[in-house]
Amino acid sequence: MALLRPENPQQARLVRLLRDEGPRSRVELGDLLGLSRTTLTTELDRLVARGLIETAGPAASRGGRRSSLLRLAAGVRFVGVLVGADRISVAVTDGELNVLAEASEPADVRQGPEPVIGRCVELAGKLRAESGGAEPTGVGVALPGPVDDGASIAPTALPGWQRFPVRDAFAAELGCPALVDNDANVLALGEQHAGIGRTFDDFLYLKLGTSIGCGLVLGGTLYRGSTSSAGDIAHLPLSEDGPTCACGEVGCLEAYCGDAGLTRAATAVARTGRCAPLAARLADAGTLTVSDVAAAALAGDPTAQALVRDAARRLGQVLVGLVSFFNPGIVVIGGAPEGLGHILLAEVRGVVYRRSAPTATGTMPVVLSDLADRAGLVGAARLASEHVFTVD
Repeated sequence: MALLRPENPQQARLVRLLRDEGPRSRVELGDLLGLSRTTLTTELDRLVARGLIETAGPAASRGGRRSSLLRLAAGVRFVGVLVGADRISVAVTDGELNVLAEASEPADVRQGPEPVIGRCVELAGKLRAESGGAEPTGVGVALPGPVDDGASIAPTALPGWQRFPVRDAFAAELGCPALVDNDANVLALGEQHAGIGRTFDDFLYLKLGTSIGCGLVLGGTLYRGSTSSAGDIAHLPLSEDGPTCACGEVGCLEAYCGDAGLTRAATAVARTGRCAPLAARLADAGTLTVSDVAAAALAGDPTAQALVRDAARRLGQVLVGLVSFFNPGIVVIGGAPEGLGHILLAEVRGVVYRRSAPTATGTMPVVLSDLADRAGLVGAARLASEHVFTVD
């Protein structure tokens, strides 16, 4: 049975609080939201009757008669979907966005949206069965690159997906509301809910990998901009004569620092023979991957390490401008190649702290996310929950 949405702003505030803070007593809910006892009792009783919240056992005693804890109903389920350039990940969460079951597997997005979405739906059904069989309350989907009206636009990482109605396809297949956003925004939401961003009202999430993006949380709210393209930093020009980017321009940030840019630079130095490990790997495999660069750098090869540091310096240069403009409380970096995170972080920190105004960075940490793909899955579920738990 599909669960109903909140009827009014008071109910919406209550269910969002239970989502973010977990089970609470009636007294705690009243204190946190500033609702009168009569209003609180009325709205909680309505939410219980509608099947959105339920009793979760006795609350801690505060003297006198013990009250009961309330929580989101066990039947609340969200599906989070993360589509990458070569991989899909799917998770089912409860109402508090705790991951109950998840799966990840390679995928060729160049096959087009239909087979990829079909496989995501199959995985969601399998995970739903593993986690109790409840129908999904909502589904959130993260796509690499810009998103508009539930569809991918200008998708260099998703060839053949241009304007395909991803949102409508998931909603029809899973029978629940569906929301779609770009992966940097979704990762920022996941970091806000379950990561270090939880303790900051203003932070930047820098997403690395095949595509590069930035999620902006300002005043505790994800900032998308007037046309939902805020944080689209992948194609900021860093030079007029740099490498050609997938977008067709030259010298873009992503052309230098994305996975393709890093492997392109690594291939060039391997062919000169200046990096023996990469040259040997190129001769054996015919191509290089980011993992190959990471392995050479971690083994101590100075040329491979220089490649990583050069990319990190360019990332740092872009962050200097973002930090000076937005003045975030923290910068969180996710998607760094396995094993290279701390090399990247040290170089990025050096540039940011050296080039930014002390008033902007005096108390601002620059850190690596410790959530990995979990940030995207939780963030996608959060995206869906924001829609379901908001009154139209």
